[in-house]
Amino acid sequence: MKKLSETRLSAQHRLRRIEGRHNSLVKQLRQAFSRAELTEAGDCAIEGLRILEEAIRSGLRFNAVFFRESAQDRAERLLPQLGAQVETLLLPDKLFDSLVPSESPQGVAALVRLKKFSLDDVVEKERLQIGPIVVLAGLQDPGNLGTILRSAEAFGSAGVVLGEGTVSPFNSKVVRASAGSVFRLPVIHGQHGKAATKLAEVSDALRAQKVRLLATSSHKGTPLDQADLKGATAIFFGNEGAGLPREIMAMMDEFISIPHAQQVESLNAGVAASIVLYEAARQRK
Repeated sequence: MKKLSETRLSAQHRLRRIEGRHNSLVKQLRQAFSRAELTEAGDCAIEGLRILEEAIRSGLRFNAVFFRESAQDRAERLLPQLGAQVETLLLPDKLFDSLVPSESPQGVAALVRLKKFSLDDVVEKERLQIGPIVVLAGLQDPGNLGTILRSAEAFGSAGVVLGEGTVSPFNSKVVRASAGSVFRLPVIHGQHGKAATKLAEVSDALRAQKVRLLATSSHKGTPLDQADLKGATAIFFGNEGAGLPREIMAMMDEFISIPHAQQVESLNAGVAASIVLYEAARQRK
């Protein structure tokens, strides 16, 4: 009982109460969430107890952690896991709720610095037979992107490249659906989280490294169980409705299809990518 009381007192001592909306860290959190992009300092906004614990487990650097006043018990759980240099702020319930996008806030949010990766890093991982590179073109559903990131980590992808028009990996729904994989998996994106990577340039760079370019198709191509996914490979997945742009399709070395019942027009992008990544992992084992 005494130890529990000491923990509570320690947590209360570390928390700095903020009442106003104009605090610089509060403004950074609001903007990062509302714009679904990194702050000027390069921090990503995250929320939820499980997601914060995944960020801690992933070794991310925390800039600031925000607690809802009515959820101070979260502080007792999290603060012992955070370095003393991390800013820890206590916000009134109404102010906290106005900052986070969740309809049912869990009472904790943070600004964290994600690891940076380049396309060369991803190609090098592929060369080590980590797994295929995933390239996404215009994927717009946050849940689909989060699912793909989670499956990419689970099945050993070398990394994920986000092309033009793809939803930001720092969208709160993407972060939540990825279950922490976005913290650990190499993800290549444009500045401040906007997916502005030009796919034509990515394709040229990958081909120069002798990486085979494959794309999924609903109606044509080599059946998945007959496709060779063991060598240096990049697999392209297109927009949920329009698929891959024609100019990118023209650059592919091979198309692969996932056999399914004819009455089903196509598979969900997250499901299709997960199936292909599983097959690639199975072949490499």
